[in-house]
Amino acid sequence: MHHNVRVILYHKQSTSARTLFLRVNDTVCLFDGLPTLSDIQEEACDNVLIHPTAILQEVEQRLNLPAGCLKIDEEFQAKVDAPDAPIPVLLASFTQTDPPRDLVASFGGQFIAITEARQLPQTELQLLRLAYQAIMEG
Repeated sequence: MHHNVRVILYHKQSTSARTLFLRVNDTVCLFDGLPTLSDIQEEACDNVLIHPTAILQEVEQRLNLPAGCLKIDEEFQAKVDAPDAPIPVLLASFTQTDPPRDLVASFGGQFIAITEARQLPQTELQLLRLAYQAIMEG
């Protein structure tokens, strides 16, 4: 993905507010996960702005998702301090009523609840907690 950006994708059920995150290749930080020695930067915001539309289009293309099925969550901003360079992390939701389980299963992805994420690296768990908090407050 360009700009060394990661994207966390989620689906929130409109009726029950049940929130599921997309995990692909043992990461929720698409596409490449996070480097081993990474940690969340406390001051997440800086003046470098990333245009999320191009990034979401790239995610949709790489996952063979219908165009426009993802929406950026503008309330969420995180940055991970990694050995090579800081990595911005974006949050985006699926806009469909139901999570596209069959579609994501076709490329080895699955939707997981935050409680099913325990085996993920610590930094990803922290990001999921921050994302979940932003989603529930949004």
